[in-house]
Amino acid sequence: MRVHANDGISTQAKNSLQEEGFKVTTEHVPQDQLNAYINKENIEVLLVRSATKVRRELIDACPSVKLIGRGGVGLDNIDVAYAKGKGIPVINTPASSSISVAELVMAHLFSLMRSLHKANRRMPSEGNTKFKDLKKEYEKGFELRGKTLGVVGFGRIGQWTARYALGCGMRVIYVDTNATVEAIEMEIGGNTIRVAVKMVTMTELLQQADAISLHVPAQKDGKPLIGAEELKHMKPNAVIVNTARGGSVDEDALLEALRDGRLQGAALDVFVGEPEPRQDLLNEASISLTPHIGAATAEAQGRVGDELADQIIAWRSNVSVG
Repeated sequence: MRVHANDGISTQAKNSLQEEGFKVTTEHVPQDQLNAYINKENIEVLLVRSATKVRRELIDACPSVKLIGRGGVGLDNIDVAYAKGKGIPVINTPASSSISVAELVMAHLFSLMRSLHKANRRMPSEGNTKFKDLKKEYEKGFELRGKTLGVVGFGRIGQWTARYALGCGMRVIYVDTNATVEAIEMEIGGNTIRVAVKMVTMTELLQQADAISLHVPAQKDGKPLIGAEELKHMKPNAVIVNTARGGSVDEDALLEALRDGRLQGAALDVFVGEPEPRQDLLNEASISLTPHIGAATAEAQGRVGDELADQIIAWRSNVSVG
């Protein structure tokens, strides 16, 4: 059985699949050449991350594909309902990247509170001649301890973000349409403790949070979850972090709020129009930027690969039994 991981897979996962008799290929094939490659190689299991899109046209053009896998949580780049309607299961790895995304959120929060993103841009060109000026400009940072983090979407990633924030001494409030969690379990020094978190309304979260972190799928109507109206309700000098989906925050409204000084800063790991985000967003000094690397750690990719391999092996067993 042929498995093609178009956006790569961990060596350990590849070895696990090969030990089970799968033939695994991992070279990246450009999107416009993928259907020809799949048909030529008779690929039965197609694995992707966020770079490769699996739309209905590709599904229709590749009858050999019997299983589609996404290394990660979101399935926005796959026409899931259409695939399932054709009898093709779609699997993903919701548990694998939670820690990595949460740690990136915290990295951005520290950066925003101490203006590290701004200082790192200016020190190479101005540090030698304007050291004292830069020191004066960036010496009035803020601490995370004692601040309130508002988490929008309290699934696995949202809860791991809450753990890190609580460990830093932050208060955590959250909004979620499904989860109702009164406390988070945390392991500290080998001991497990429970720390209270509070579910609030979206309006309350916007008004109370010093920092907001988004962990939600794309809206079904395609509209931003945080638009101009929501940004107006945020606390003065608050910050917002989006590691969820490009477009979860209205980019035009965000730029306006930053330039008006209503927000202290923002951090974006995801963008509308990836892999070509708009230049004015990239040039905005108040935004801490990363190129969609939330789940991109060695540990997370290892977990992603292991989880995919386990699911593929189980799927083949079920197909064989059936």
